[in-house]
This record gives sequence, C-alpha cells and structure tokens, in this order.
Amino acid sequence: MNEHSDVPDEHPRRPRVAVVFGGRSSEHTISCVTAGSVLAAIDPNAYEVIPIGIATDGRWVWESGDVERLQITDPEALPQVDATRPGVTLSQGAQGTSLVVSEPGSPPRVLGDVDVVFPLLHGPWGEDGTLQGLLEMAGVRYVGAGVLTSAVCMDKAFMKVALAAADIPVMPSETVTRAEWLRDPERVAERAASIGYPLFVKPARGGSSIGISKVHHAGELAEAIEEAQRWDPKVLVEAFAAGAREIECGVIGNPDGAPEVSLPAEIRIGGDHEFYDFAAKYLPEEHTRLDVPAVLEPATVKAMQDLAARAFTATDGEGLARVDFFVFPDGSLVVNEVNTMPGFTPTSMFPRMWAATGLPYPALVDRLIRLALDRDTGLR
Repeated sequence: MNEHSDVPDEHPRRPRVAVVFGGRSSEHTISCVTAGSVLAAIDPNAYEVIPIGIATDGRWVWESGDVERLQITDPEALPQVDATRPGVTLSQGAQGTSLVVSEPGSPPRVLGDVDVVFPLLHGPWGEDGTLQGLLEMAGVRYVGAGVLTSAVCMDKAFMKVALAAADIPVMPSETVTRAEWLRDPERVAERAASIGYPLFVKPARGGSSIGISKVHHAGELAEAIEEAQRWDPKVLVEAFAAGAREIECGVIGNPDGAPEVSLPAEIRIGGDHEFYDFAAKYLPEEHTRLDVPAVLEPATVKAMQDLAARAFTATDGEGLARVDFFVFPDGSLVVNEVNTMPGFTPTSMFPRMWAATGLPYPALVDRLIRLALDRDTGLR
C-alpha cells in the first residue's frame, strides 16, 4: 500500500532486508563468510538486499555485496569488512527507520526504510544482545533471538545456569574471572583440579573455537587461561566429555506452536585435531567428517530433538538456534551449547541439517526472514 493512500500500489516494493555482518569480535572473519553465503542465497526477486558491514573498529559501512570477496580462499588473507566504504547509520523518523549513507564531500542520502535486519554477527558486540537492543530501540524487526536470549546464550556460564534450572544436563564447569586469576591462581588451579584432567579452557563469551585449549595436566592450565583471556577476561574451565560423540540439531522457532527441530548431524574429527578447532571448522581438509544426518537409533534421535526443543524454550529462543550435544556411550545426552546465530558458511552444520530435513538453503533463509517480518519488536 502507498503510505499516503488506501489505493494499492501497482508495483508494491519488495521488503528491504539489511544484511549486517563483520563486527568487532574475534569472529569477524567468520561473520563475513557467513554473510557471503546468505547474500548469495537471498532471492533478489523477493527482497531488496542492502549489505551493511561493521568494521573491526565498530564503524558501519555500506558494503559492496561482493560474495566472492567474502570467502576464505587464502588462510593468510581472511575476508573482512572494507572500512573505506561509505559510512551508514540508522535514522529513526515518523515514517520508520531508514539507512542514511554519508560520504566525504557529499550531503547525506537516504537509502530508504529498513523492513528487517538479518544480523549475521558472531560473538560479542553483535550476537550477545547489543545489536538486538539497538534494533529494538530503533523499532526494526530482525532475524533471530531477542536481547535476553542472545545475551544469556552468548555467555556460556549463564547459559549453563539457565539450562540447569530447566533440568537440562550440562557439563561440569568453573567460571574464572580475570580478577580471580590475578588474585588467587592457586585457588583457581584447585577448582580446575576438582573437575579433573584433561579439561577444556575457553573464553566464556567466544565462539568458532577461538581461544580454546585442551589442557592435559595442571602444568598447562596457566597458559590456557591466559590464552583464553586474550579474547575474554571471563573464562570457562570445563570437564572433558570423554568418549562422547559431538552431535548437533537445528531449531527454528514457531510463534504459534512448538519449535521445529532438524535431523541431527555428527562432527567427526581426525588427523592432528584433538577437538573441533578453528581449522577443522573452516579450512577445507580431509580429516573433518560431517555425517548429515547422524547415524543414531531412532529413539536417540527423538530424545535429542525433544531436548533441543526444551533447551530452545528454556532460553526463550526465537527465530533459530543450533543446539550442540555430547552423546555418551551409554546413550545419555548433555547439552554443550545453544548458539543463537549459527554459521551459514558452505560447511556449516545448521543449513546442512535443515537441507537433510527437507528445507534447502534458499528456503531456509527465506523462512527466517519471513518469521522476522511477522514478529513485532518490543515486549512479546
């Protein structure tokens, strides 16, 4: 409809989708790769797409949308947002929220109203509720979890608290702040020893396996904590899931009913990788095997899907999430993580699981955008 008339437009405009990617976190590169895949999958006949990059220093720019540039072709030259591009801001007015482009030597110009944002940022300053809060304040619809869910699931320590409160099993862990480590490293070492070696040390609010170390004995603990604190002053010391299989499920929120859960998929690591580290996730090689779908007994699949839906609901999920499990030899299940903005790279599990379930990549992207367009901002 024309906003000044009750007469339908002869050619109503397509919904305008701002794809936002990059960001200030250590996962800047992976966000760029994810954006390249999503930009290539969005139907240009159904949507008008505006690529918005957030540079590593926090500046917002109007990106080119060149999907070839947003791929990992050289491990020594990882993709990133082009900070030299024209700056862009959100401007809220009486008729809606618009994108305004600013270039040196030229007056600002308006790109138009934004109908929905697809926030493809991973890690702090994007996936942790900060961007979601900005969009809520601006009254702009967006894909994915809200402010609280994004914040809770980004912080693995609080995520475990929320899941445990819902009687969902999680791995034993200890949270270590920078102040605690500086004040009493011996006490921290005692707490780690109570978990037992080997164990994992990871940034509490990180992702893409950046800053994670497997610690085989007490002599490796200090170095692992200091490495994790390069990325986050808050660190999680977590029990090693000995003998467990790493299996994941995708979840899509359904505002009118129970969440929908995909078929599960399994990650199998070989070669020199002791765990699913950055290289195993994102750099092509023959040692990482992804079984989509995972080979499991039907009863285990059903139990896992039910638990994934419970974890999604327990964290007040919306839009989408990937729920990661440890499956132990006795068949017991433990939730390792709830990821509110899983990767959409060509090797990412979330789109592959949904494709195996019957929802191909372009249809998945369209489904998530449609869900966001149908959801209002504010309290819900």
